[in-house]
Amino acid sequence: MAASSHKGSSGPARLAVKRALISLSDKTGATDFAKALAAAGVELLSTGGTAKALKEAGLAVTDVSEVTGFPEIMDGRVKTLHPAVHGGILAVRDAPEHVAAMREHGIAPIDLVAINLYPFEATAQRSDDPLEIIENIDIGGPAMIRAAAKNAAFVAVVTDPADYGRVAEEVAAGGVERALRQELAGKAFARTAAYDAAIAGWFAEREGTLFPERLSLSAERAAELRYGENPHQKAALYRLDGARPGAASARLANGKPLSFNNLGDADAAYQLVADLDPARPAIAIIKHANPCGVASGASLAEAHQKALRCDPVSAYGGVVAANRPLDAQAAKAITALFTEVVIAPDADEEALNIFAAKPNLRLLLTGEMRPAEGIILRSIAGGLLVQEADVAQVSEADLKVVTKRAPSPGELADLLFAFRVAKHVKSNAIVYAKDGATVGIGAGQMSRVDSARIAAWKAAEAARQAGEEVALTEGSVVASDAFFPFADGLMAAAEAGASAVIQPGGSLRDEEVIAAADEAGLAMVLTGLRHFRH
Repeated sequence: MAASSHKGSSGPARLAVKRALISLSDKTGATDFAKALAAAGVELLSTGGTAKALKEAGLAVTDVSEVTGFPEIMDGRVKTLHPAVHGGILAVRDAPEHVAAMREHGIAPIDLVAINLYPFEATAQRSDDPLEIIENIDIGGPAMIRAAAKNAAFVAVVTDPADYGRVAEEVAAGGVERALRQELAGKAFARTAAYDAAIAGWFAEREGTLFPERLSLSAERAAELRYGENPHQKAALYRLDGARPGAASARLANGKPLSFNNLGDADAAYQLVADLDPARPAIAIIKHANPCGVASGASLAEAHQKALRCDPVSAYGGVVAANRPLDAQAAKAITALFTEVVIAPDADEEALNIFAAKPNLRLLLTGEMRPAEGIILRSIAGGLLVQEADVAQVSEADLKVVTKRAPSPGELADLLFAFRVAKHVKSNAIVYAKDGATVGIGAGQMSRVDSARIAAWKAAEAARQAGEEVALTEGSVVASDAFFPFADGLMAAAEAGASAVIQPGGSLRDEEVIAAADEAGLAMVLTGLRHFRH
C-alpha cells in the first residue's frame, strides 16, 4: 500500500490541545494529569477502566465507544481500532484533503494521546500461563502510540507517567512546544520497539532457540557516564530489559557515580564470585577485568585476607566482590586498603556506616547473586557476536586422573577451585591455588608458558613483600583454562612448586605432557572442558 503523497509540515510551533485521549494500563498519576488537562479546558476521551477511574474522580469523560458508535467487543480486544479514533490522530491538519475527509466522516481531531501498554513484560516474568501472557499483548495501544508519534507535528503523545507534569504545564501555558512533541514521539517509538522486542523474545524462548533469525534487544539508558575507557570517549550505561541482577542494575549505596571502567570491573568481579561455591564466604579482587586475588574462607574478612595475599600491589585501587552480605568485619578489612568499588548482595547497618566514612568508595548492592545465564553479547565492527553463557561447571565426577599419582583430597578441592577461577581469567590463563585461595594468577598472555611464569613470579614477589622465605606457589595446585600444547608450561608450574595440575586435555602432545608430569611427580587430572575467556 502506497504512503500518502501529502508532504505535510512540521506543524505549529505550539500545539493547542483541545481534545485528549487517555487510555492507561498503569494508572499512576493519571487522575492528577487528567485534572490538569481538564482545568486547561481539554475535552477528555477514554476507555474501559481508565474512563471508570477518571469518572470516579469527578471528571467529565467521553467514552471512546460514544465516539466510534461501536461498543468494546471481544473482551476489550477491539475498542479503539476505528477510523473515528485513528482518523482523529493521524489527520494532517493543514492538508485540505485530510480536513475535508474529517468533515465528510464526522471525525474530530485528537490533539493529545496518553497511552501506556498492557503489562506484557511483567506478566511474562511472573506467569507460566501462555494464554494469560498472550492476552497481555496490547494491539490497540501500540497502534495509537505509533499513529500519534507519526503525526507529532499535530499530536502530542505521552507514554511515560514521568512526562505528565511537563506536558500538563505546556498545555496550561497555551500548547505543547514542537521540540517536546518531537522528543515524546521518539520516546514513544522506542517504547513500542521495546515492547515488540520483549514479545519477540518470549516467542523465541518458547520455540527453544537462543538464536532467533532476528535478534530483538531492548535496553534503557540508566546513566550518562563521565566518559568511556578514556576521557576523550563519551559513554553511557544501558540496562537490558529483563536482565538478571548484576552491576548494571545494582543500587549505589555509597560513593560517587561509577565510571565506565568501574562498571566493567564490577561486572567481572560479580560474575566471578557468583560462580563460586555459595556454601562458603568468598571474595574476588579485580583489576582491569582480571582477578588479582580470589579466596573462600570461614568469613568474608578471612576470605579477603587470603585473596589480598595473592597480589596486594595490584589490589590497590581495585574492585572487590563478595558472595554474601557484608558485615562490619568485612567492611573494615576491605576499607583498610584503597578500593574503588565494592559489590555484594547486601550490607548490614554497621558495614554501611563504615563505608559511609569513605565517600569516594562506591558500594553496589545487587540484592541477590546468580551465576551467568542466557546469552552473552559482544560488539564487533558492524555486528554482534552472540553466544550462550559459559555455565558449565566441573565436579569431581567429571575428572579423569591421567598420571601415576592421583591428587590428594586437599589437592582435589583446590584443583576444582582453581579451575573455576581460571574460567574468569583472560586467556591464556594460569591459576595457582592453595587452601581455597589463589596464590598466583597469570592472565591474558600470548603464550601459556609465559602465563605460568608470570603467575609464579607475581607469587614470589608477594611472598617477598610479606617477608616470607617460601614462595606462595610451593605446594600449590595449578589450573590451566585450556590444554598445554607443550610440556614447557607444565614444567614452569612444577618449577614454581605446584604439586597437582588440572587442565582440559585434548592436545596432540597430551601423552608427552602426561609423561612430563609423571617424571616431575605431579598429579594431573583432565576435565575435557575448556574455559577460554577472550
